[in-house]
Amino acid sequence: MQFNDIKFNNYQSIKTIDAHTEGEPLRIITSGYPKIIGKTILEKRQYLIDNLDHLRQLLMFEPRGHADMYGALITEPCTENADFGILFMHNEGYSSMCGHGIIAAVTAAIETKTINLPTEKNYIGIDSPAGFIKAYATQNNHQLTVSFDNVPAFVEARDQEIFVEGVGQITYDIAFGGAYYVFVDADKLSIDCSADNLQNLINAGRAIKKAVMKSVVINHPEDDALSFLYGTIFTSKSTNEASSHSRHVCIFADGEVDRSPTGTGVSARAALLQVKEDLPPHTPIEIESIVGGRMSLSIQQECNYFDKQAVIPRVGGRAYLTGVHQFLLDENDIFPQGFFLR
Repeated sequence: MQFNDIKFNNYQSIKTIDAHTEGEPLRIITSGYPKIIGKTILEKRQYLIDNLDHLRQLLMFEPRGHADMYGALITEPCTENADFGILFMHNEGYSSMCGHGIIAAVTAAIETKTINLPTEKNYIGIDSPAGFIKAYATQNNHQLTVSFDNVPAFVEARDQEIFVEGVGQITYDIAFGGAYYVFVDADKLSIDCSADNLQNLINAGRAIKKAVMKSVVINHPEDDALSFLYGTIFTSKSTNEASSHSRHVCIFADGEVDRSPTGTGVSARAALLQVKEDLPPHTPIEIESIVGGRMSLSIQQECNYFDKQAVIPRVGGRAYLTGVHQFLLDENDIFPQGFFLR
């Protein structure tokens, strides 16, 4: 049987390119959204929150998405050196920065020949809610590898202690790499960071984030819109590859699990590693994920950021296109914003 072409008179249509970076999905919206109003990328992010959140739910939630779906909306650039702007979305709302999203979006732009490399300025400039991002790309034997220099990463708190219901007494750090994360040494707590222990990791990650949020007030030094704790990252020296420095398992948003090592989390870890392990600049390491995806990390330079000791991290990884989609919303659909099951 061969289906006839659908007439879309009674449907709203949104087109996307889907990809993954080291296992973590990204749904890149290419058409179907109305114009996003705002002079800055943070104003555009607020416009999405206030006016178009039903479209995020449509694409992230079931039946078109799932609890761990992640998305990106490309906008026109807002600053002089940017090639485009980018806004990130997930099951809970909108994040301030996403490393795997940068890598996947740049890969999609190059693969579709929307952007050609090398550019005259030797980088791709991207306006993200956390700040200006410089992305780079190299191709070897048809394998495209993308890296980016992130916004300044810094340590917010070190060696703090708190009791977490269901987990126990923990020691934690907080660091910023485009978003704030609470870092917990899983090995010291005998927490298994493998996929076999996924539900326990989700439960513990949510509980830790909730407890820390109740006890700590976060104030980003530049913009209050960035002043929130995004997720919990468990770190472990137990890895699948001898070349890996460590493993990250990131539980963020509403219990979402990052399949990649988490680009912003890896960036934040750079600041911690400089302070706690004296990681020198330009010394590359690899961090792996719960499914074995890998991201490279190096400190490009040390800097002062609003009187905070900070570093500029460079994070790299591999992304792959997985599909081109046209999502439809029937005007009579009983779930116009989808639904969320965890």
